[in-house]
Amino acid sequence: MQLLGTKKHLDTREETPKKGNGQVTAEVLEACKKGNPRAQKAVYDALSGKMFAVCLRYMGDRETAADILQDGFVTLFTKLESYSGEGSFEGWARKIFVNTALMSLRKKDVLRQSEDVDAAWNVVSDSPSAIQQIGYRELVGMIASLPPGFRTVFNMYVVEGYSHKEIAEALGVSEATSRSQLQRARVLLQNKIKDKY
Repeated sequence: MQLLGTKKHLDTREETPKKGNGQVTAEVLEACKKGNPRAQKAVYDALSGKMFAVCLRYMGDRETAADILQDGFVTLFTKLESYSGEGSFEGWARKIFVNTALMSLRKKDVLRQSEDVDAAWNVVSDSPSAIQQIGYRELVGMIASLPPGFRTVFNMYVVEGYSHKEIAEALGVSEATSRSQLQRARVLLQNKIKDKY
């Protein structure tokens, strides 16, 4: 998997722990809209594993990710009436969890905190063999260990597929800041991989 230095997206669905079959029927959604606890549990069981992985990628630690997961489900059930039934329900839900994580990160002003990490500019690794040796879980762990601002932009750009313009609008920063954060995240990841291998 070529990840660093190209606009390829990281597909994390394969190794995400799953609950239920991941499918939510129209009948279950209608029951949820009426406040049926069994239907809400069915939605939770179907989505919680995948959405926890999303939250964890943004937040970097399990405890905070669990808080974001809970907040995301509260938002999901509150806004369920706005789901039109067109398109993937899981995709619609994923946006809610990403936005919940981003709101939390914006409150913490993570991009300003990571602007000072200038050491990442100086070292770059060109070792393609290191990327081939790294495992999925190890790579996800390295991404989680990035400073919050770097991790946020990296996830939005590489994993979620947002453009720099969309990232800038979502986080209230300039496109140049988004590009800078992504470049620094890539360099830090390359250095972590280089140090490991």
